[in-house]
Amino acid sequence: MAHAFVSGSDRPEKTVIRAGFMPLTDCAPLVMASVLGLDDKYGIKLDLCRQHSWSGMRDRLLQGEIDVAHVLYGMLYGVENGIGGVTRRMAVLMNLSRNGQSITLARALARQGIADLPQLAAAIRKGGRRFAFAHTFPTGNHAMFLYYWLAAGGIDPLRDVQAVTVPPSQMAVNLAAGHMDGFCAGEPWSTRALLDGSGFTAATSQDIWPDHPGKALGATAAFVDANPHASRSLIAAVLEAARWLDAAGENRDAAAEVLSSPGYVNADRHAIAARLHGEYENGLGRRWTDPDPVRFHADGEANFPYLSDGMWFMTQHRRWGLLRDDVDYAAVAARVNRVGLYREAAVLAGVPAPSSLTRRSVLMDGKVWDGSAPAAYAAAFPIRRVALAGA
Repeated sequence: MAHAFVSGSDRPEKTVIRAGFMPLTDCAPLVMASVLGLDDKYGIKLDLCRQHSWSGMRDRLLQGEIDVAHVLYGMLYGVENGIGGVTRRMAVLMNLSRNGQSITLARALARQGIADLPQLAAAIRKGGRRFAFAHTFPTGNHAMFLYYWLAAGGIDPLRDVQAVTVPPSQMAVNLAAGHMDGFCAGEPWSTRALLDGSGFTAATSQDIWPDHPGKALGATAAFVDANPHASRSLIAAVLEAARWLDAAGENRDAAAEVLSSPGYVNADRHAIAARLHGEYENGLGRRWTDPDPVRFHADGEANFPYLSDGMWFMTQHRRWGLLRDDVDYAAVAARVNRVGLYREAAVLAGVPAPSSLTRRSVLMDGKVWDGSAPAAYAAAFPIRRVALAGA
Protein backbone atom coordinates (compact mmCIF):
# COMPACT_ATOMS: atom_id res chain seq x y z
CA MET A 1 0.00 0.00 0.00
CA ALA A 2 1.46 3.36 -1.02
CA HIS A 3 2.18 5.80 1.78
CA ALA A 4 1.43 9.51 1.76
CA PHE A 5 2.78 12.34 3.90
CA VAL A 6 5.10 10.19 5.97
CA SER A 7 8.34 12.12 5.50
CA GLY A 8 9.65 15.63 5.06
CA SER A 9 7.72 18.73 6.06
CA ASP A 10 4.33 17.00 5.84
CA ARG A 11 5.23 14.11 8.13
CA PRO A 12 2.52 13.57 10.79
CA GLU A 13 3.58 15.18 14.03
CA LYS A 14 1.98 12.32 15.97
CA THR A 15 1.92 8.83 14.51
CA VAL A 16 -0.25 7.05 17.09
CA ILE A 17 -3.63 8.74 17.42
CA ARG A 18 -5.89 7.74 20.29
CA ALA A 19 -9.44 7.82 18.94
CA GLY A 20 -12.50 7.49 21.15
CA PHE A 21 -15.67 5.91 19.84
CA MET A 22 -19.07 4.97 21.20
CA PRO A 23 -20.59 1.51 20.55
CA LEU A 24 -22.84 2.71 17.74
CA THR A 25 -23.22 1.67 14.11
CA ASP A 26 -22.04 5.06 12.88
CA CYS A 27 -18.57 4.58 14.38
CA ALA A 28 -18.00 2.44 11.26
CA PRO A 29 -15.76 4.85 9.27
CA LEU A 30 -13.33 5.23 12.16
CA VAL A 31 -13.29 1.51 12.95
CA MET A 32 -12.92 0.44 9.33
CA ALA A 33 -10.12 2.95 8.71
CA SER A 34 -8.20 0.96 11.31
CA VAL A 35 -9.35 -2.52 10.31
CA LEU A 36 -8.60 -1.94 6.62
CA GLY A 37 -5.17 -0.44 7.36
CA LEU A 38 -6.04 2.90 5.80
CA ASP A 39 -4.44 4.70 8.73
CA ASP A 40 -1.09 3.08 7.90
CA LYS A 41 -1.41 4.30 4.32
CA TYR A 42 -1.22 7.85 5.60
CA GLY A 43 1.56 7.31 8.11
CA ILE A 44 -0.50 7.06 11.28
CA LYS A 45 -1.85 4.35 13.55
CA LEU A 46 -5.29 4.52 15.13
CA ASP A 47 -5.52 3.38 18.73
CA LEU A 48 -9.28 2.90 19.12
CA CYS A 49 -10.67 3.48 22.60
CA ARG A 50 -14.24 2.32 23.35
CA GLN A 51 -16.19 4.74 25.55
CA HIS A 52 -19.33 4.22 27.62
CA SER A 53 -21.01 7.63 27.82
CA TRP A 54 -20.92 10.89 25.92
CA SER A 55 -20.03 12.84 29.05
CA GLY A 56 -17.08 10.50 29.60
CA MET A 57 -16.06 10.94 25.97
CA ARG A 58 -16.16 14.72 26.34
CA ASP A 59 -14.11 14.70 29.53
CA ARG A 60 -11.42 12.39 28.15
CA LEU A 61 -11.17 14.51 25.01
CA LEU A 62 -10.78 17.71 27.01
CA GLN A 63 -8.27 16.14 29.38
CA GLY A 64 -6.14 14.84 26.49
CA GLU A 65 -6.65 11.17 27.37
CA ILE A 66 -7.87 10.70 23.80
CA ASP A 67 -6.83 12.79 20.82
CA VAL A 68 -9.90 12.65 18.56
CA ALA A 69 -13.35 11.18 18.76
CA HIS A 70 -16.40 9.87 16.96
CA VAL A 71 -18.59 12.45 18.63
CA LEU A 72 -21.95 14.19 18.72
CA TYR A 73 -21.89 17.24 16.46
CA GLY A 74 -24.01 19.23 18.88
CA MET A 75 -21.80 18.31 21.84
CA LEU A 76 -18.74 19.85 20.21
CA TYR A 77 -20.60 23.10 19.71
CA GLY A 78 -21.90 22.98 23.26
CA VAL A 79 -18.34 22.81 24.58
CA GLU A 80 -17.21 25.52 22.14
CA ASN A 81 -19.84 27.87 23.56
CA GLY A 82 -19.38 26.88 27.19
CA ILE A 83 -22.81 25.32 27.65
CA GLY A 84 -22.97 23.41 30.92
CA GLY A 85 -19.27 23.66 31.67
CA VAL A 86 -15.99 25.25 30.74
CA THR A 87 -15.48 26.85 27.36
CA ARG A 88 -12.90 25.11 25.20
CA ARG A 89 -12.09 25.69 21.56
CA MET A 90 -13.12 22.62 19.55
CA ALA A 91 -12.66 21.38 15.99
CA VAL A 92 -14.88 19.47 13.57
CA LEU A 93 -12.57 17.68 11.14
CA MET A 94 -15.29 16.04 9.04
CA ASN A 95 -18.76 14.56 9.17
CA LEU A 96 -18.81 10.79 9.66
CA SER A 97 -22.37 10.08 8.54
CA ARG A 98 -25.84 11.28 7.65
CA ASN A 99 -29.23 9.95 8.78
CA GLY A 100 -29.73 6.67 10.62
CA GLN A 101 -31.00 7.63 14.09
CA SER A 102 -34.48 6.90 15.44
CA ILE A 103 -37.13 7.91 17.92
CA THR A 104 -38.41 4.79 19.66
CA LEU A 105 -41.57 4.65 21.76
CA ALA A 106 -42.55 2.04 24.33
CA ARG A 107 -44.63 -0.86 23.01
CA ALA A 108 -47.04 -0.21 25.90
CA LEU A 109 -48.03 3.06 24.22
CA ALA A 110 -48.98 1.21 21.04
CA ARG A 111 -51.26 -1.01 23.09
CA GLN A 112 -52.95 2.20 24.25
CA GLY A 113 -53.49 3.33 20.66
CA ILE A 114 -50.50 5.69 20.52
CA ALA A 115 -48.48 4.91 17.40
CA ASP A 116 -47.50 8.28 15.94
CA LEU A 117 -46.72 11.89 16.89
CA PRO A 118 -50.29 13.29 16.70
CA GLN A 119 -51.59 10.47 18.91
CA LEU A 120 -48.72 10.93 21.34
CA ALA A 121 -49.28 14.69 21.48
CA ALA A 122 -52.98 14.18 22.19
CA ALA A 123 -52.17 11.80 25.05
CA ILE A 124 -49.66 14.24 26.56
CA ARG A 125 -52.12 17.13 26.34
CA LYS A 126 -54.83 15.00 27.95
CA GLY A 127 -52.70 14.81 31.09
CA GLY A 128 -52.96 12.33 33.89
CA ARG A 129 -49.22 11.70 34.09
CA ARG A 130 -45.93 13.17 32.98
CA PHE A 131 -44.37 11.37 30.03
CA ALA A 132 -40.59 10.81 30.09
CA PHE A 133 -38.25 10.70 27.09
CA ALA A 134 -34.53 10.06 26.96
CA HIS A 135 -31.76 11.46 24.80
CA THR A 136 -28.03 10.84 24.99
CA PHE A 137 -26.54 14.26 25.89
CA PRO A 138 -28.11 17.67 26.66
CA THR A 139 -26.56 19.56 23.73
CA GLY A 140 -26.24 16.55 21.43
CA ASN A 141 -27.87 15.53 18.19
CA HIS A 142 -30.43 13.22 19.78
CA ALA A 143 -31.69 15.83 22.23
CA MET A 144 -32.09 18.38 19.45
CA PHE A 145 -33.87 15.92 17.12
CA LEU A 146 -36.16 14.69 19.91
CA TYR A 147 -37.06 18.24 20.92
CA TYR A 148 -37.63 19.26 17.32
CA TRP A 149 -39.93 16.28 16.72
CA LEU A 150 -41.99 16.84 19.85
CA ALA A 151 -42.28 20.57 19.20
CA ALA A 152 -43.43 19.91 15.63
CA GLY A 153 -46.33 18.04 17.24
CA GLY A 154 -47.15 20.98 19.49
CA ILE A 155 -45.41 19.59 22.59
CA ASP A 156 -42.94 21.72 24.53
CA PRO A 157 -40.16 19.22 25.34
CA LEU A 158 -38.93 21.21 28.34
CA ARG A 159 -42.30 21.96 29.92
CA ASP A 160 -44.83 19.33 28.84
CA VAL A 161 -42.67 16.21 29.33
CA GLN A 162 -39.64 15.09 31.31
CA ALA A 163 -36.37 14.82 29.40
CA VAL A 164 -33.57 12.63 30.80
CA THR A 165 -30.07 11.66 29.69
CA VAL A 166 -29.17 7.98 29.24
CA PRO A 167 -26.11 6.39 27.54
CA PRO A 168 -27.12 4.94 24.15
CA SER A 169 -26.34 1.32 25.00
CA GLN A 170 -28.65 1.57 28.03
CA MET A 171 -31.69 2.89 26.15
CA ALA A 172 -33.38 -0.39 25.25
CA VAL A 173 -32.96 -1.95 28.70
CA ASN A 174 -34.37 1.15 30.40
CA LEU A 175 -37.30 1.23 27.99
CA ALA A 176 -38.00 -2.44 28.72
CA ALA A 177 -37.88 -1.72 32.45
CA GLY A 178 -40.55 0.97 32.07
CA HIS A 179 -38.29 3.84 33.10
CA MET A 180 -39.25 5.96 30.07
CA ASP A 181 -41.89 6.32 27.38
CA GLY A 182 -39.44 6.69 24.52
CA PHE A 183 -35.97 7.71 23.46
CA CYS A 184 -33.92 9.11 20.62
CA ALA A 185 -30.60 7.36 19.95
CA GLY A 186 -28.40 5.92 17.28
CA GLU A 187 -28.34 2.38 15.98
CA PRO A 188 -28.33 -0.42 16.77
CA TRP A 189 -30.08 0.43 20.03
CA SER A 190 -33.42 1.35 18.44
CA THR A 191 -33.37 -1.98 16.60
CA ARG A 192 -32.48 -3.69 19.88
CA ALA A 193 -35.70 -2.32 21.42
CA LEU A 194 -37.68 -3.70 18.48
CA LEU A 195 -36.09 -7.13 18.71
CA ASP A 196 -36.69 -7.47 22.43
CA GLY A 197 -40.29 -6.32 22.06
CA SER A 198 -39.99 -3.27 24.29
CA GLY A 199 -40.34 -0.56 21.64
CA PHE A 200 -41.32 0.50 18.15
CA THR A 201 -39.91 3.06 15.74
CA ALA A 202 -42.13 6.15 15.71
CA ALA A 203 -39.85 8.23 13.48
CA THR A 204 -36.41 8.10 11.93
CA SER A 205 -34.13 11.08 12.23
CA GLN A 206 -34.26 11.44 8.44
CA ASP A 207 -38.02 11.91 8.81
CA ILE A 208 -37.17 14.96 10.90
CA TRP A 209 -34.35 16.29 8.72
CA PRO A 210 -33.52 14.40 5.51
CA ASP A 211 -29.74 14.04 5.13
CA HIS A 212 -29.04 15.65 8.49
CA PRO A 213 -25.46 15.59 9.82
CA GLY A 214 -24.76 12.63 12.06
CA LYS A 215 -21.64 12.15 14.13
CA ALA A 216 -18.52 14.20 13.56
CA LEU A 217 -14.83 13.42 13.77
CA GLY A 218 -13.90 15.92 16.45
CA ALA A 219 -10.97 17.10 18.52
CA THR A 220 -9.90 20.04 20.59
CA ALA A 221 -8.63 22.96 18.57
CA ALA A 222 -5.37 22.71 20.52
CA PHE A 223 -4.76 19.18 19.26
CA VAL A 224 -5.47 20.10 15.63
CA ASP A 225 -3.35 23.25 15.79
CA ALA A 226 -0.43 21.28 17.22
CA ASN A 227 -0.87 18.35 14.81
CA PRO A 228 -2.19 19.64 11.47
CA HIS A 229 -0.41 17.02 9.33
CA ALA A 230 -1.54 14.15 11.55
CA SER A 231 -5.08 15.54 11.49
CA ARG A 232 -5.02 15.77 7.70
CA SER A 233 -3.75 12.20 7.42
CA LEU A 234 -6.51 11.05 9.75
CA ILE A 235 -9.22 12.77 7.73
CA ALA A 236 -7.89 11.22 4.51
CA ALA A 237 -7.84 7.73 6.03
CA VAL A 238 -11.38 8.04 7.39
CA LEU A 239 -12.60 9.48 4.08
CA GLU A 240 -11.32 6.39 2.31
CA ALA A 241 -13.08 4.16 4.84
CA ALA A 242 -16.34 6.09 4.40
CA ARG A 243 -16.08 5.70 0.62
CA TRP A 244 -15.48 1.96 1.04
CA LEU A 245 -18.56 1.62 3.25
CA ASP A 246 -20.84 3.22 0.66
CA ALA A 247 -19.26 1.43 -2.31
CA ALA A 248 -21.02 -1.94 -1.99
CA GLY A 249 -23.55 -3.84 0.08
CA GLU A 250 -20.94 -6.52 0.66
CA ASN A 251 -18.74 -3.94 2.33
CA ARG A 252 -21.52 -2.98 4.74
CA ASP A 253 -22.08 -6.64 5.52
CA ALA A 254 -18.40 -7.01 6.31
CA ALA A 255 -18.53 -3.89 8.46
CA ALA A 256 -21.57 -5.25 10.34
CA GLU A 257 -19.58 -8.39 11.13
CA VAL A 258 -16.68 -6.33 12.47
CA LEU A 259 -18.89 -3.94 14.44
CA SER A 260 -20.85 -6.77 16.09
CA SER A 261 -17.76 -8.01 17.94
CA PRO A 262 -17.40 -7.32 21.70
CA GLY A 263 -14.57 -4.85 21.14
CA TYR A 264 -16.73 -2.52 19.11
CA VAL A 265 -20.54 -2.35 19.29
CA ASN A 266 -21.09 -5.78 20.86
CA ALA A 267 -24.52 -6.35 19.34
CA ASP A 268 -26.18 -8.88 17.07
CA ARG A 269 -24.86 -8.63 13.52
CA HIS A 270 -28.36 -8.78 12.02
CA ALA A 271 -29.49 -5.90 14.24
CA ILE A 272 -26.66 -3.83 12.82
CA ALA A 273 -26.85 -4.94 9.19
CA ALA A 274 -30.54 -4.35 8.40
CA ARG A 275 -30.58 -0.60 8.91
CA LEU A 276 -27.06 -0.28 7.51
CA HIS A 277 -28.75 -1.40 4.28
CA GLY A 278 -31.73 0.92 4.81
CA GLU A 279 -34.10 -1.98 5.51
CA TYR A 280 -36.55 -0.89 8.19
CA GLU A 281 -39.45 -2.27 10.15
CA ASN A 282 -41.21 -0.27 12.83
CA GLY A 283 -42.15 -3.12 15.16
CA LEU A 284 -45.86 -2.67 14.46
CA GLY A 285 -46.03 -4.49 11.13
CA ARG A 286 -44.73 -1.88 8.69
CA ARG A 287 -41.63 -2.67 6.61
CA TRP A 288 -39.92 -0.39 4.12
CA THR A 289 -36.72 0.43 2.29
CA ASP A 290 -35.84 3.90 3.46
CA PRO A 291 -35.08 6.44 0.70
CA ASP A 292 -32.66 8.28 3.02
CA PRO A 293 -30.74 5.59 4.91
CA VAL A 294 -27.52 6.10 6.80
CA ARG A 295 -24.86 7.36 4.42
CA PHE A 296 -21.18 7.44 5.22
CA HIS A 297 -19.85 9.10 2.07
CA ALA A 298 -22.33 9.95 -0.74
CA ASP A 299 -19.48 11.02 -3.03
CA GLY A 300 -18.11 13.21 -0.25
CA GLU A 301 -21.36 15.10 0.38
CA ALA A 302 -21.93 13.26 3.66
CA ASN A 303 -18.43 14.07 4.93
CA PHE A 304 -18.06 17.76 4.10
CA PRO A 305 -18.15 19.93 7.26
CA TYR A 306 -20.73 22.44 6.05
CA LEU A 307 -20.78 25.56 8.20
CA SER A 308 -24.57 25.55 8.07
CA ASP A 309 -24.64 22.15 9.80
CA GLY A 310 -22.77 23.50 12.81
CA MET A 311 -24.86 26.66 12.80
CA TRP A 312 -28.09 24.65 12.94
CA PHE A 313 -27.13 23.04 16.23
CA MET A 314 -26.34 26.46 17.67
CA THR A 315 -29.76 27.78 16.58
CA GLN A 316 -31.39 24.91 18.46
CA HIS A 317 -29.22 25.51 21.52
CA ARG A 318 -30.45 29.11 21.39
CA ARG A 319 -34.04 28.03 20.82
CA TRP A 320 -34.05 25.92 23.98
CA GLY A 321 -32.24 28.43 26.16
CA LEU A 322 -28.96 26.50 26.28
CA LEU A 323 -27.31 29.48 24.61
CA ARG A 324 -28.30 32.54 26.65
CA ASP A 325 -27.59 34.99 23.83
CA ASP A 326 -27.15 34.94 20.10
CA VAL A 327 -23.57 34.43 18.97
CA ASP A 328 -21.89 35.24 15.69
CA TYR A 329 -23.11 31.94 14.27
CA ALA A 330 -21.17 32.09 11.01
CA ALA A 331 -17.91 33.13 12.68
CA VAL A 332 -18.12 30.37 15.30
CA ALA A 333 -18.86 27.73 12.67
CA ALA A 334 -15.99 28.97 10.48
CA ARG A 335 -13.65 28.65 13.46
CA VAL A 336 -14.84 25.19 14.54
CA ASN A 337 -15.30 23.44 11.18
CA ARG A 338 -11.84 23.00 9.69
CA VAL A 339 -12.90 23.27 6.08
CA GLY A 340 -9.43 24.13 4.77
CA LEU A 341 -7.83 21.11 6.38
CA TYR A 342 -10.68 18.92 5.15
CA ARG A 343 -10.20 20.12 1.56
CA GLU A 344 -6.49 19.27 1.71
CA ALA A 345 -7.29 15.78 2.99
CA ALA A 346 -9.98 15.32 0.35
CA VAL A 347 -7.39 16.00 -2.35
CA LEU A 348 -5.15 13.33 -0.83
CA ALA A 349 -7.98 10.79 -0.77
CA GLY A 350 -9.31 11.72 -4.21
CA VAL A 351 -12.66 12.87 -2.85
CA PRO A 352 -14.57 15.78 -4.43
CA ALA A 353 -15.40 18.66 -2.09
CA PRO A 354 -18.38 21.01 -2.58
CA SER A 355 -17.58 24.64 -3.31
CA SER A 356 -20.32 26.04 -1.09
CA LEU A 357 -19.90 26.29 2.68
CA THR A 358 -23.63 25.99 3.29
CA ARG A 359 -26.49 23.83 2.08
CA ARG A 360 -30.27 24.05 1.94
CA SER A 361 -32.55 21.68 3.83
CA VAL A 362 -36.28 21.41 4.46
CA LEU A 363 -37.20 19.91 7.82
CA MET A 364 -40.35 18.02 8.83
CA ASP A 365 -42.32 21.15 9.71
CA GLY A 366 -41.63 22.73 6.33
CA LYS A 367 -39.08 25.22 7.68
CA VAL A 368 -36.15 25.89 5.38
CA TRP A 369 -32.64 25.97 6.82
CA ASP A 370 -29.83 27.32 4.66
CA GLY A 371 -27.51 29.02 7.12
CA SER A 372 -28.71 32.55 6.38
CA ALA A 373 -30.21 34.65 9.20
CA PRO A 374 -29.62 32.09 11.99
CA ALA A 375 -30.73 34.39 14.81
CA ALA A 376 -34.06 35.02 13.08
CA TYR A 377 -34.42 31.30 12.42
CA ALA A 378 -33.95 30.48 16.11
CA ALA A 379 -36.47 33.15 17.11
CA ALA A 380 -39.12 32.08 14.61
CA PHE A 381 -40.23 28.86 16.29
CA PRO A 382 -43.55 29.18 18.13
CA ILE A 383 -42.38 26.68 20.77
CA ARG A 384 -39.10 27.64 22.40
CA ARG A 385 -37.63 27.92 25.84
CA VAL A 386 -37.48 31.68 26.33
CA ALA A 387 -38.73 34.79 24.56
CA LEU A 388 -35.91 35.88 22.32
CA ALA A 389 -34.95 39.42 21.46
CA GLY A 390 -37.08 40.69 18.61
CA ALA A 391 -39.51 37.79 18.80
